[in-house]
Amino acid sequence: MDSDFYTAYLLHRRPFSDSQVMLDMLVEGVGQLRMLARISGRQSTKHKAQLQPFQALLVNYTGKNDLKYIQRFELHGTQSPLVGDQLYCGFYLNELTNRIVPINEPIDHAYELYRTHLQQLNKHPNLQAVLRSYEFQLLELLGYGVDFSFDAAGDPITSKQTYSYFAEYGFVAQENHGSGFLGAQLNAIAAHDFSAPDVLYMAKQLSRHLMKPLLGKKPLKSRELFKPQS
Repeated sequence: MDSDFYTAYLLHRRPFSDSQVMLDMLVEGVGQLRMLARISGRQSTKHKAQLQPFQALLVNYTGKNDLKYIQRFELHGTQSPLVGDQLYCGFYLNELTNRIVPINEPIDHAYELYRTHLQQLNKHPNLQAVLRSYEFQLLELLGYGVDFSFDAAGDPITSKQTYSYFAEYGFVAQENHGSGFLGAQLNAIAAHDFSAPDVLYMAKQLSRHLMKPLLGKKPLKSRELFKPQS
């Protein structure tokens, strides 16, 4: 591969002018970048067809400021098509990544994390488990992860204890065992083991709580496409 080319995935695309499109790209070893691409001339139909989500691209771009300019791009390998629920979950991965991964900030491993989970949508029998795994690992990568090993008092989280979560402190042990997170559930979430239905449910509640400050008041549109999975 030419050293001037980078592997990237398209997260979001929108028109910019009659002959240009604005692209948010997740670039390997770099992070999320905003780029302008010119789509005109005899190759415009071909280029529009190539600029699709879930397909790895090789991109050559220039620009020292926040906005980059794509000089050339081409398809890189093949991606098994996402269908049905897989497709809706793919849209969720893209929108979530686009919304919470900062643009033009070096986040080396965001691309690899995204690619791994995108590929799992074609293979894993439990799509919700793929989404939860991505959410928690992405939060950790961005510096918003939580400590699943110790509670707010510094004691190890134990499987039979019940905990509540507070953003300022972490997990706080509760005397009332009727509600909250079981330590066993937290241990499973920490291990990215979402095979048990109760763990999957509690993981969803926790991830929503953790992502709320990053997403703000604007809801994710992809959740409306397929509410049961995302």
